[in-house]
Amino acid sequence: MAFALSTMQVKSSAFEAHGAIPTRHTGEGDDLSPPLSWSGAPEGTEGYAVICHDPDAPLVQHGSYGFVHWLLYNLPASTTSLAEGAGDGSRGNNDFGKVGYAGPMPPEGHGVHHYYFWVLALDKPTELPEGLGLSELLKQLEPHLLGMNRLIGTYRRG
Repeated sequence: MAFALSTMQVKSSAFEAHGAIPTRHTGEGDDLSPPLSWSGAPEGTEGYAVICHDPDAPLVQHGSYGFVHWLLYNLPASTTSLAEGAGDGSRGNNDFGKVGYAGPMPPEGHGVHHYYFWVLALDKPTELPEGLGLSELLKQLEPHLLGMNRLIGTYRRG
Protein backbone atom coordinates (compact mmCIF):
# COMPACT_ATOMS: atom_id res chain seq x y z
CA MET A 1 0.00 0.00 0.00
CA ALA A 2 2.97 2.34 0.56
CA PHE A 3 2.15 5.78 1.90
CA ALA A 4 -1.47 6.28 0.81
CA LEU A 5 -4.10 7.81 3.07
CA SER A 6 -6.64 5.41 4.54
CA THR A 7 -10.07 5.99 6.07
CA MET A 8 -8.68 6.16 9.63
CA GLN A 9 -9.76 9.25 11.52
CA VAL A 10 -7.31 11.13 13.78
CA LYS A 11 -8.55 13.70 16.31
CA SER A 12 -7.43 15.73 19.31
CA SER A 13 -9.48 17.16 22.15
CA ALA A 14 -6.95 20.05 22.27
CA PHE A 15 -7.56 21.47 18.76
CA GLU A 16 -9.74 21.03 15.70
CA ALA A 17 -8.46 19.87 12.31
CA HIS A 18 -6.60 22.79 10.70
CA GLY A 19 -7.07 24.75 13.93
CA ALA A 20 -4.51 26.45 16.13
CA ILE A 21 -2.49 24.21 18.45
CA PRO A 22 -2.72 25.59 22.01
CA THR A 23 0.48 27.18 23.34
CA ARG A 24 0.51 24.49 26.07
CA HIS A 25 1.58 21.98 23.39
CA THR A 26 4.36 24.12 21.91
CA GLY A 27 7.95 25.02 22.66
CA GLU A 28 6.69 28.38 23.94
CA GLY A 29 4.42 26.66 26.45
CA ASP A 30 4.61 23.46 28.51
CA ASP A 31 5.91 21.47 25.51
CA LEU A 32 3.52 18.58 26.18
CA SER A 33 2.35 16.36 23.36
CA PRO A 34 -1.35 16.92 22.66
CA PRO A 35 -3.93 14.24 23.36
CA LEU A 36 -4.68 12.21 20.22
CA SER A 37 -7.21 9.53 19.36
CA TRP A 38 -7.91 7.53 16.24
CA SER A 39 -10.47 5.13 14.88
CA GLY A 40 -11.22 3.14 11.76
CA ALA A 41 -7.89 1.32 11.53
CA PRO A 42 -7.58 -1.11 8.63
CA GLU A 43 -8.42 -4.75 9.29
CA GLY A 44 -5.36 -6.68 10.44
CA THR A 45 -3.79 -3.75 12.32
CA GLU A 46 -1.37 -5.09 14.95
CA GLY A 47 0.48 -1.92 15.91
CA TYR A 48 0.85 1.83 15.44
CA ALA A 49 3.40 4.59 15.13
CA VAL A 50 2.90 8.36 15.45
CA ILE A 51 4.90 11.07 13.70
CA CYS A 52 4.61 14.85 14.06
CA HIS A 53 6.22 16.70 11.16
CA ASP A 54 6.31 20.36 10.07
CA PRO A 55 6.67 20.52 6.27
CA ASP A 56 6.80 24.34 6.39
CA ALA A 57 10.15 24.44 8.17
CA PRO A 58 12.80 26.03 5.97
CA LEU A 59 15.29 23.23 6.44
CA VAL A 60 16.51 20.24 4.53
CA GLN A 61 18.06 17.73 6.89
CA HIS A 62 19.02 14.08 6.62
CA GLY A 63 17.95 14.13 2.97
CA SER A 64 14.38 15.18 3.72
CA TYR A 65 12.48 18.43 4.03
CA GLY A 66 10.69 19.97 6.98
CA PHE A 67 11.22 19.35 10.67
CA VAL A 68 10.42 16.28 12.78
CA HIS A 69 8.89 17.11 16.17
CA TRP A 70 7.89 13.67 17.42
CA LEU A 71 8.42 9.99 16.65
CA LEU A 72 6.53 7.46 18.75
CA TYR A 73 6.40 3.77 17.88
CA ASN A 74 6.04 0.23 19.28
CA LEU A 75 2.42 1.05 20.11
CA PRO A 76 0.23 -2.09 20.36
CA ALA A 77 -3.01 -2.55 18.39
CA SER A 78 -4.98 -1.96 21.59
CA THR A 79 -3.77 1.68 21.64
CA THR A 80 -6.32 4.00 20.04
CA SER A 81 -5.51 7.13 21.99
CA LEU A 82 -2.66 8.97 23.66
CA ALA A 83 -3.10 11.21 26.68
CA GLU A 84 -1.54 14.66 26.88
CA GLY A 85 2.19 14.25 27.50
CA ALA A 86 1.94 10.55 26.62
CA GLY A 87 4.72 8.22 27.69
CA ASP A 88 3.46 5.21 25.73
CA GLY A 89 5.60 3.25 23.29
CA SER A 90 9.18 4.03 22.31
CA ARG A 91 10.41 7.51 21.45
CA GLY A 92 12.54 8.45 18.47
CA ASN A 93 14.91 11.35 17.86
CA ASN A 94 13.35 14.63 16.81
CA ASP A 95 15.14 17.28 14.77
CA PHE A 96 16.02 19.24 17.90
CA GLY A 97 18.44 16.37 18.57
CA LYS A 98 16.42 15.05 21.51
CA VAL A 99 14.37 11.94 22.15
CA GLY A 100 10.62 12.43 22.50
CA TYR A 101 8.17 15.23 21.79
CA ALA A 102 9.29 18.77 21.07
CA GLY A 103 6.40 21.08 20.27
CA PRO A 104 5.95 23.66 17.54
CA MET A 105 8.32 26.63 17.61
CA PRO A 106 8.70 28.09 14.12
CA PRO A 107 11.22 30.88 13.59
CA GLU A 108 9.99 34.30 14.68
CA GLY A 109 8.30 36.18 11.88
CA HIS A 110 7.92 33.00 9.81
CA GLY A 111 4.13 33.01 9.82
CA VAL A 112 1.82 30.07 10.31
CA HIS A 113 3.28 26.57 10.12
CA HIS A 114 1.29 23.37 9.68
CA TYR A 115 1.94 20.39 11.93
CA TYR A 116 0.98 16.95 10.66
CA PHE A 117 0.23 14.40 13.38
CA TRP A 118 0.42 11.14 11.41
CA VAL A 119 -0.87 7.81 12.74
CA LEU A 120 0.46 4.76 10.89
CA ALA A 121 -1.34 1.41 11.18
CA LEU A 122 0.97 -1.60 10.91
CA ASP A 123 0.38 -5.27 10.09
CA LYS A 124 2.59 -6.47 12.96
CA PRO A 125 3.67 -5.26 16.38
CA THR A 126 7.11 -3.66 16.41
CA GLU A 127 9.95 -3.90 18.90
CA LEU A 128 12.26 -1.26 17.49
CA PRO A 129 14.95 0.36 19.66
CA GLU A 130 14.34 3.79 21.14
CA GLY A 131 16.08 6.74 19.50
CA LEU A 132 15.51 6.05 15.79
CA GLY A 133 15.44 8.98 13.37
CA LEU A 134 12.70 9.49 10.80
CA SER A 135 14.44 7.87 7.83
CA GLU A 136 15.40 4.72 9.76
CA LEU A 137 11.93 4.48 11.32
CA LEU A 138 10.19 4.74 7.95
CA LYS A 139 12.58 2.19 6.46
CA GLN A 140 11.54 -0.26 9.20
CA LEU A 141 7.81 0.54 9.08
CA GLU A 142 7.04 0.90 5.38
CA PRO A 143 6.95 -2.86 4.62
CA HIS A 144 4.32 -3.24 7.37
CA LEU A 145 2.15 -0.22 6.61
CA LEU A 146 -1.56 -1.00 6.21
CA GLY A 147 -2.88 2.53 6.30
CA MET A 148 -2.34 5.99 7.68
CA ASN A 149 -3.97 9.34 8.20
CA ARG A 150 -3.25 12.60 9.92
CA LEU A 151 -4.54 15.51 11.93
CA ILE A 152 -3.19 18.89 10.87
CA GLY A 153 -2.82 21.71 13.37
CA THR A 154 -1.35 25.17 12.93
CA TYR A 155 0.86 27.41 15.01
CA ARG A 156 2.32 30.90 14.65
CA ARG A 157 5.01 31.92 17.08
CA GLY A 158 3.88 34.78 19.33
